[in-house]
Amino acid sequence: MLSSVQHRPVCNIGARAVRLQSFSTFNQSGAVSSKSWLGERVGLLLSWLQKAGRGTNKLASEKKKKERLLSLFASHCSFVTGQRLRRALQIGELYSNLYSERSRWTLVSSIWRRLQSKHAPTGKLIAALAGVFMWEDEKIRDDELRRCAWELQALEAVRSQNVTPKTAVHVDPGWEVVMEKKNFRVWRRPIESSHLFEYRVFGSYTDVTPRQFFNVQLDTEYRKKWDALVIKLEVVDKDVNTGTEVVHWATHFPYPMYSRDYVYVRRYQVDIENNLMILVSRAVKHPSVPETQEFVRVHSYQSKMVIRPHRSFDENGFDYLLTYSDDPQTVFPRYCVSWMVSSGMPDFLEKLHTAALRAKNMDFGLHDYVSVAKPTQPTQERLGADNAHTRGSSQIYA
Repeated sequence: MLSSVQHRPVCNIGARAVRLQSFSTFNQSGAVSSKSWLGERVGLLLSWLQKAGRGTNKLASEKKKKERLLSLFASHCSFVTGQRLRRALQIGELYSNLYSERSRWTLVSSIWRRLQSKHAPTGKLIAALAGVFMWEDEKIRDDELRRCAWELQALEAVRSQNVTPKTAVHVDPGWEVVMEKKNFRVWRRPIESSHLFEYRVFGSYTDVTPRQFFNVQLDTEYRKKWDALVIKLEVVDKDVNTGTEVVHWATHFPYPMYSRDYVYVRRYQVDIENNLMILVSRAVKHPSVPETQEFVRVHSYQSKMVIRPHRSFDENGFDYLLTYSDDPQTVFPRYCVSWMVSSGMPDFLEKLHTAALRAKNMDFGLHDYVSVAKPTQPTQERLGADNAHTRGSSQIYA
């Protein structure tokens, strides 16, 4: 019994030693396995980084190749462009030495018309981008002037049949009388696909000459003096071939509306054989007069005036027919706009008549647009704003 008790601690100590040795062996094997797992992961990470580095180097090399190609292409384009520009300058210098300024304009205009006829849409796009005004498309043509003369002749034919102009509305359907004064009558008719009206005025004066009345309408410098509503009025471009002018006109509008401005072409004709004077204007777009925040641009505008002297251009007495329409870009109802136009037109005609009387009395040196001088040989020269309105021109443009 004693011997068994004495040997029990020895047995326990041995068992503990065995367990400690097995635990130590287990820890050593676990550590070895952990080290091997970590090594595998580190190896995978290093191999991935190496591959990524090789891919980055490859992308960088491709990017450098693209940059070199683009640089070569840009150098080639600049070289070709420079060569063409130098060649164009040399050709321009050659033609400037060979031809006069008028001949050069004629040559350029003929080339432009040929390009426009073959490639009309492309030509218009190039003209818009280059800031070129298309005179061939925007100028007032002969048939527009003839139509104005026909309108007056039709009204005169009605009067010759002992029918008053007031009843002419039955001959020309759509027109209704809106005003009748001592010296004029006003008709109107609705414009198709619009809420606006077109107005027609037929009137007569016996105390002023047709020449003075006609010149007063055309002289921009004189109008700045007799029309207090004018803010700006100037000729910005002119076509010597037809006499068509581009005018920029800015004017006050009744409070509380903003001031308006108009850019329009105008052309006049003095027909001595038929004893007529014609002035036609309509709105256009011109690259030298862009829209600004200062004024509200009126894009729809047309005015046609035909004058028939009772005897001659320099004797008192004449009849006139004025046809007018515009869209003043207002938010007022239709009847308000109609009232403004109907009431404003008599006031304008009275101002025009008074200005003609002042010009007749030599209160102002009026430029004479009416002359029997024949026009020079047609050219394609176009004048700019500096010499578009001169006091020396007195030709009749057909």
